[in-house]
Amino acid sequence: MRSAKLDQVCASAVDLAREAITEVDSAEVGAHLDVVAEGERLVTHYFACEMPGYRGWRWAVTVTRVSRSKHVTVCETVLLPGPDALLAPGWVPWQDRLQPGDLGVGDLLLTPADDDRLVPGYTLADDPAVDEVAWELGLGRPRVMSKEGREETAQRWYDGDHGPDAAISSAAPSAARCVTCGFYLPLAGAMRQAFGVCGNMFAPDDGRAVSSDHGCGAHSEALAESASAEELPTVYDDGEVESVDD
Repeated sequence: MRSAKLDQVCASAVDLAREAITEVDSAEVGAHLDVVAEGERLVTHYFACEMPGYRGWRWAVTVTRVSRSKHVTVCETVLLPGPDALLAPGWVPWQDRLQPGDLGVGDLLLTPADDDRLVPGYTLADDPAVDEVAWELGLGRPRVMSKEGREETAQRWYDGDHGPDAAISSAAPSAARCVTCGFYLPLAGAMRQAFGVCGNMFAPDDGRAVSSDHGCGAHSEALAESASAEELPTVYDDGEVESVDD
């Protein structure tokens, strides 16, 4: 595609383009930066923006003229970001911005009707613990976690602060794993195979879901080591010794 030819009459109308920027004081319109051909007898002039907070932005003024006329007219003026402009971050929908732990006291988080993590309570959820009671219509929950929802949750828990790679787990003895701890309360259903809840009030994970191969120093079998097996010297109390004559 052929690029548009720069119209020299429109290109020389720099002063006209500058005067067309009436939204701000003239001192906030800087040097003429460039002129670009947009089409036949259609040209855009770019000026530096000197307004505070608009570093790298440019005023763009588009001008044109009719065929065989030397009279140039202004089409539009607009403030545009340049290649090095300081821009605000792109807008992200709230459901994509929301992170675990963001929900505070009094907040209400609406769950979409088509949430992939949930399925109707009367359908099979591929979890025996759920399917056994699914027929109790009217007594169960309207929706339960789907297989996809459980897998997503399991992966998040396993990769988080209560999985095997957590700092406290890595620092604990290799044998101090939750699956062998007396304070470990396994979950029900399919999640039972890999997760439970810590019930040790002295453990940092108390009341939290932990992976079976997580661990910490509060393991139930981390018993205090017995006294050293080294034989201690006998101690005598001379005050209790009775002298006996031969």
